[in-house]
Amino acid sequence: MVIGTAIIKIHLPWVHSLKEKRMVVKSLCAKVRNQFNVSIAEVDEQDIHQIAVLGFAAIAGDKAQADSILDNVLNFIESNTEGEIVSIEREII
Repeated sequence: MVIGTAIIKIHLPWVHSLKEKRMVVKSLCAKVRNQFNVSIAEVDEQDIHQIAVLGFAAIAGDKAQADSILDNVLNFIESNTEGEIVSIEREII
């Protein structure tokens, strides 16, 4: 069993309130959960309205499969948000 995790930091320049940010983050997390079998949540910077830091994790049978899941989720997030991805941290255990 292999665990793949990633933390993605997204800049959302059009967001002007925490309420707007919450709507964007909740929508994106729901889309990712519906598309992939991963756990995802906002993990940092909850009080800053133009930065969203999302963490997600997936369990796979081997390292290649975990890497593939992480790639697919990251590509999905990239294509489903208008925000700019600032950083990505990946780890496979």
